Parts: sequence; structure tokens; C-alpha cells
Amino acid sequence: MEVTGVSAPTVTVFISSSLNTFRSEKRYSRSLTIAEFKCKLELLVGSPASCMELELYGVDDKFYSKLDQEDALLGSYPVDDGCRIHVIDHSGARLGEYEDVSRVEKYTISQEAYDQRQDTVRSFLKRSKLGRYNEEERAQQEAEAAQRLAEEKAQASSIPVGSRCEVRAAGQSPRRGTIMYVGLTDFKPGYWIGVRYDEPLGKNDGSVNGKRYFECQAKYGAFVKPAVVTVGDFPEEDYGLDEM
Repeated sequence: MEVTGVSAPTVTVFISSSLNTFRSEKRYSRSLTIAEFKCKLELLVGSPASCMELELYGVDDKFYSKLDQEDALLGSYPVDDGCRIHVIDHSGARLGEYEDVSRVEKYTISQEAYDQRQDTVRSFLKRSKLGRYNEEERAQQEAEAAQRLAEEKAQASSIPVGSRCEVRAAGQSPRRGTIMYVGLTDFKPGYWIGVRYDEPLGKNDGSVNGKRYFECQAKYGAFVKPAVVTVGDFPEEDYGLDEM
């Protein structure tokens, strides 16, 4: 096999290893000695440089030669773009040993020890009184939530189950129906009004996430906030949707 000089300063090759099941495409300088090249391969394949044996394969994946002269330049071998350099490990490690993350020892720290550290996000939030560590802001948010809940409860108390109603939600045309449920729910906080619409303009059959709040046909049921419900003598209107 004749070794010829190559002018390109770098070469892009595939790296495989007897320790790993994957290949990596990397670019290296042709001016590296094989000893220096092995050192760069350590982090890639996990094998110590002193335990490496290198084999060169062509673009057609046919064996070319061993890269066994430590002081020889990488460019002195017939290494072209697309060639593969295979690393054979002689350290005694097993195939896939460096790919199994379950074997990696995990660093853990107790909540007490974490609270004592000054270089953590939690410590920064505490010092800056941000997020849940801002007691004044949190108290204000809780007060506002309690006020909204009280207002919703007062509105809901004036909406009797069985009453006719009209729902005027933002972005929707007025919809008429019958009040079927008034109260708290499991799917969202606050007070909700369950309505059975006169036509299939709803989203459910009176149940949400497997819990039933009232009975109605599919697509006739909906839950809305008390603020958008008006109780009154609203006769049924036929939108002709059942005929579509």
C-alpha cells in the first residue's frame, strides 16, 4: 500500500469503538501524532489512550491498516474524509459499559443541606424575596383569590338549579339552556354552573374527567362561570342544529 501526501489540513472521519455501539463523526487535524490523536479519543470512547489499538477502514469499510506508530502523523496514513477509525480497547472494560447511565453514581443532597447552601436558585429567591418567598405578594394573591371565590359564591347562590338561563361568554353567541349544577368542582377551582343547552353547543355530557355532575346528552353540557349566566324566562330556541 502506497502512502501519499495530502494537502488538506483536516480530515473528517467516523470513530467506532469496541466499547460502544454508536459511531461519531469528527474532524481532526492531520498534523496530530497518533499519540496525541489517542488522547483526543479518550473522552469520546472512554478508553485510556495507553490501552487503545487503532484500525483504519476505508470509505467502503474495508480494512486499510493499523495506526500503530505513536510518533507518526495522522496525515501520514491514507486517511480520507469518510474513512472509519476503529478503537479496540484493551483495558478490560465491557461493551456498553460507558453507555449504561444506571451504573453512574448519582449525587444526592438532603433538603436541609441544600437549604444551607448560598449558591442555589432557592437561596437567590429567598434573598431576593421572589416567587413563593415573597410573603407580601403571596398574601396579596391569596387575599385576591379568596375575594374572587367569595364573589363567585355570592353570584352562584342566586342561580337555582332547574332555572332557565342564557349564557353570554366572551367570543360566543348567546346560548340558552337549563341550570343543572351549581357549586365547586374537582376539575378547576372556584364555583361553576353546569348548563344543559337546548342545542348541542356544549363540550360534554355533564361529566368531566370521569366524574358526573349532571345528566344530559353528549355535546349538550357545559360548565361556565356564574358571571356569564343570566337567569330568567328564556324560552327554548331551535337553532336547527339537530338537522345538520
